[in-house]
Amino acid sequence: MKIDIDENIRKAKTIPSKFYHSPKIYRKLKKIFDRSWQFIGDTTLLKKNNAHPGILLEGMVDEPYVLTKTEETIRCLSNVCTHRGTIVCEEATKTKNLVCGYHGRQFQLDGKMKFMPEFEDVENFPSKSDDLPTIEMDSWKNLIFIINDKKCEIAELIEPMSKRLSWLPVDKFEYRSDLSRKYNVKANWALYCDNYLEGFHIPFVHKDLNQALEYDEYFTQGIDNTVLQIGIGKGEEHTFNLPKDHQDYGKNIAAYYFFLFPNMMFNFYPWGLSINVVKPKSAEETEIQYFTYVWKEELMEKGAGSGLDKVELEDEEIVESVQKGIKSKAYDRGRYSPKREIGVHYFHRLIQKYY
Repeated sequence: MKIDIDENIRKAKTIPSKFYHSPKIYRKLKKIFDRSWQFIGDTTLLKKNNAHPGILLEGMVDEPYVLTKTEETIRCLSNVCTHRGTIVCEEATKTKNLVCGYHGRQFQLDGKMKFMPEFEDVENFPSKSDDLPTIEMDSWKNLIFIINDKKCEIAELIEPMSKRLSWLPVDKFEYRSDLSRKYNVKANWALYCDNYLEGFHIPFVHKDLNQALEYDEYFTQGIDNTVLQIGIGKGEEHTFNLPKDHQDYGKNIAAYYFFLFPNMMFNFYPWGLSINVVKPKSAEETEIQYFTYVWKEELMEKGAGSGLDKVELEDEEIVESVQKGIKSKAYDRGRYSPKREIGVHYFHRLIQKYY
């Protein structure tokens, strides 16, 4: 399928509907996610343990990894045994070595193969190929990102966000597992992103959120594989106390919404940060994982950053409705509002670029 999104939003049509439900197209998208940085957590994952396993975007990339820590050095390694392909580390643990439970191969926490029973007669063993390969990892503040096929530095992707929010002590925010969530949505991952990338629907879908924001002042900008949306509060209450030299000083900023292509959402509120990672599971199924980082807990149920569970459920309902309708033979492509759907148009142009 050819994706052809006109650069001029006033002339452009949206992505063909087939994109949102074709299993063949879904499989082809793996290369986009392979080459994209993914948020997986923060440095507290290794506060009590020195090995923490996971699977990078299970259902799309499906790459097993394990974070390890030696003294103050954090690494990301392949979690696949170089002997017969078994998963090495099954759960977070504190250990001296990583030991494969299949045939007993041992690895140091830096990935180097340390010991293998019954291999005394094997020639040219061990070699570098017997070590656990490194998976590219980087961080912003205390937040950890990994990538399967590195094509750019994490600094390039997060630059618009890090510049605008350099004053925020993100590394001092506290991760709260009790406030973090996972949601399963019966819709294509990109439909969920489309919905996130415009405030057009807020007055119609999010009645409570609409009471907290000045709809006519909602701001959207696409830049460097990132979409920034700014929610302006109604009055000064429950807004950011910005530094005097900040570019937004004097504005009643209630929320900064940063979308990092293709599937990460960093939502900054006066109380802290909600990170939403959109995880494709199939052409018509998506998991949304919420990571909640609290800065000022007393502000959590005030302003645009309140009632996020309710907002999520409202979004799910509308996106699942779109998923049902978008498969109709009566629908193929729509048009964009030049004023309200700048972020969606920019997102679709990025999909066209990397597809």
